[in-house]
Amino acid sequence: MVEVVFADADNTRLAHLCGPMDENLRQIETALNVHIVRRGERFGIEGDAPVAERAGRLLELFYGRARRALDIDEIQLALVEAERADAMAGESIDMPVLMTRRSGLHGRTARQNQYIRQMLEHDITFGIGPAGTGKTYLAVAGAVDALERDLVRRIVLVRPAVEAGERLGFLPGDLVQKVDPYLRPLYDALYDLMGVEKASRQFDRNVIEVAPLAFMRGRTLNHAFIILDEAQNTTPEQMKMFLTRIGFGSKAVVTGDITQIDLQRGQKSGLIEAREVLKTVRGIAFTEFRNDDVVRHPLVARIIDAYDAHRDNSRHHA
Repeated sequence: MVEVVFADADNTRLAHLCGPMDENLRQIETALNVHIVRRGERFGIEGDAPVAERAGRLLELFYGRARRALDIDEIQLALVEAERADAMAGESIDMPVLMTRRSGLHGRTARQNQYIRQMLEHDITFGIGPAGTGKTYLAVAGAVDALERDLVRRIVLVRPAVEAGERLGFLPGDLVQKVDPYLRPLYDALYDLMGVEKASRQFDRNVIEVAPLAFMRGRTLNHAFIILDEAQNTTPEQMKMFLTRIGFGSKAVVTGDITQIDLQRGQKSGLIEAREVLKTVRGIAFTEFRNDDVVRHPLVARIIDAYDAHRDNSRHHA
């Protein structure tokens, strides 16, 4: 057992550290697979020695911040960052920062920082990997950064609507209104990074455009930052069509998860083909995210690992 003692502890700070009904302590226990016993200012941590020591360091970190109440997302983010502290060693020397409403926004993992650098240095960047690795959020952050620095004149956010399948025609409204639910993650990232009021003004001025992939045919986009999200659901023809829309002074970021393809059985994903065809093309960069890049609720990475293990086991016994 590892013991942490806060001598001359302030009861208010201890309450902030533990959270309502000890919720913050439960978050630490679940994320690190330890058991925490508290007696006043003394905390006993049961678990494997290295993990218990890490939990102790986190308690000390959170106590230092506990002059105010701690938000649950602050606790969860710190837990995620603690998991990859070793991997991030030395990253602060070359950690690109993006200009958004969230001051000092940077990558939380080595590959996220690589992804940001590639967006800054290349005209076309691919971000491929599982849910929660920041592919879309950081791409939108890169677009906002480019707009704030006057490197581009507009942002164009594109997404296929394959998920709706044949049901699309039965939905009310025109095509834009029909695919709007599938574009919602892009809206959410924009509102978070720009603020709702500013983003809404930019939409009204057509500085920001959200469009279904079907609307991109025949267009050439100059001086724009273009994001194709959920690209695993494009066909090879659609992917080629999208990539050839890039005009002068433009950047494009393509994101997708090749483990979640919703195309019809037997139909090849344009994202998979692009990774094969374009891997040696100068000016195009690829970042391959992994499960340990997940920056969400600590359980998300465990869920992904569990599904991967189940899939591998099923294949082994097939």
